[in-house]
Amino acid sequence: MDDYVKYVEIQSEAAVRHLAGVYAYDTMEDEDLQIQEVTLRDGSGKINEMLEAELTERLSRAGIDVLESRISHLAYAPEIAGAMLQRQQASAVVAARRQIVNGAVGMVDMALAMLSEKGIVQLDEERKAAMVSNLLVVLCGEKAATPILNAGTLYP
Repeated sequence: MDDYVKYVEIQSEAAVRHLAGVYAYDTMEDEDLQIQEVTLRDGSGKINEMLEAELTERLSRAGIDVLESRISHLAYAPEIAGAMLQRQQASAVVAARRQIVNGAVGMVDMALAMLSEKGIVQLDEERKAAMVSNLLVVLCGEKAATPILNAGTLYP
C-alpha cells in the first residue's frame, strides 16, 4: 500500500456515507406508524458498532486493525438545514397541541361528570354536545375567550 493514510480516509468516508444512506438522521414523529428504527442521531451506540464493523471489513484488506470508531459530529447540509428546522418546529407544535387537546378533553369530561354528579344541571345529548364544543374551543383556543352574556332564554 503506497498511501495508507489516504486509503483509510477514503474508506472511512465511504463507510460513513454508506451508513448515512441507509439510516435516517432522525426519527419522524408519527405515532400511528410506531416504527422503532435506528437513526444516526439517536442510535449512536448501534451506529458506532456498525461503523466499526464496516471499517474493519474495508480496512482489513490493507492489514489495518480498527480499534475503535465513532461518529462525533452530525449536521445537516446547509441546503436542507432550513427545511429540517421547519420540520422540528412543526413537530413541536403538533406535540404541544396534542397535549393541550388531551388536557382539554380531560377537563371537559371532569366538568360533565361534576355537573351530573352534583345535579347542578340536567343536559340532554344535544346540549352536552354544545357544551363540549364550547369548552373545547375555549380550552384549545390560542386567544382568550370573550364571554357572551345571555339576557334571555336559550330555547323558546
